[in-house]
Amino acid sequence: MLKLINIIFFLIVGLSCSKKGPDDLIQIAVIPKGTSHEFWKSVHAGAIKAEKTLLEEGTKVQIFWKGPLREDDREQQIQVVENFISREVDGIVLAPLDENALVWPVISAMEKNIPVVVIDSDLNTDKRVSYVATDNYNGGVIAAKHMAELMGYKGNAIIIRYQAGSASTDSREKGFIDKITNDYSKIKIISMDQYSGATRESAYTTAQNLLNRYGKKISGLFTPNESTTVGAVLALKDLNIKNGKIHLVGFDASTRLITALEEKQLDALVVQNPMGMGYKGVMSIVKHIKGEKVKSRIDTGVELVTFKNMYSKEMQELLNPPIAKYLQEK
Repeated sequence: MLKLINIIFFLIVGLSCSKKGPDDLIQIAVIPKGTSHEFWKSVHAGAIKAEKTLLEEGTKVQIFWKGPLREDDREQQIQVVENFISREVDGIVLAPLDENALVWPVISAMEKNIPVVVIDSDLNTDKRVSYVATDNYNGGVIAAKHMAELMGYKGNAIIIRYQAGSASTDSREKGFIDKITNDYSKIKIISMDQYSGATRESAYTTAQNLLNRYGKKISGLFTPNESTTVGAVLALKDLNIKNGKIHLVGFDASTRLITALEEKQLDALVVQNPMGMGYKGVMSIVKHIKGEKVKSRIDTGVELVTFKNMYSKEMQELLNPPIAKYLQEK
């Protein structure tokens, strides 16, 4: 019965969405989780790249970029979504910062014939056009495999979690925990329930507290996003804990983290393709608006970057995407 209701819902939405003509301007709102981390600047650049590509192909597209400053401000993100619904944009590309809180705003948009493509972090609903993101669970598994190798397949490790309700980081953390627990019996995760919050500052404080408590007992530390990884790098440095004594495997790339990897302040980064995420998110929503078929799930890829492979062409494209080119032109 539920499956039938979902089918009817999408038929109604699909039939009622007016297809744009070749000369019509398509207005797309791109709403990130936050605007302070470098990750979102890459997503923004990817969205603008898509806008330019579509314009060159003859499709008139206008991107509106707006999101909360902090990645824990659910109410502000909901307000941003509601404001764009009121403005009657043609489509929304959304990176929801909470898998539950943003469900009804998305359903509301879809019911008002404003299609939504979800990027980066999924929602607890299938009432969206597509989900464009990393395979986050697999990213956690990749981190666990490398961590186990660094630890010699034995010893204690801890996780600094990001924040409750973030589906993307929850999946990474679960992938890491499941892989270690199921495949490496001599490695024990002795702390896996401490959340850092949304900022580098709160992540730094959490990392310091955990390292003061467990620093002498562990040889592995996993952090599931940019802010937690930066916080851990700073805490390890300030506590004078040398790389090799505690192995740090983090997630995401930023200028600060690339420098840390070059200087061997951390062992590895599991890196996404945020620019590709922004690009494919916009391309998918426009394709749907034009009446073309869009895949319900688009995987944007994930790679493990270490000091040994970070200078390869493939990894440099992920670590140093041409963000400035697109943001400056905008």
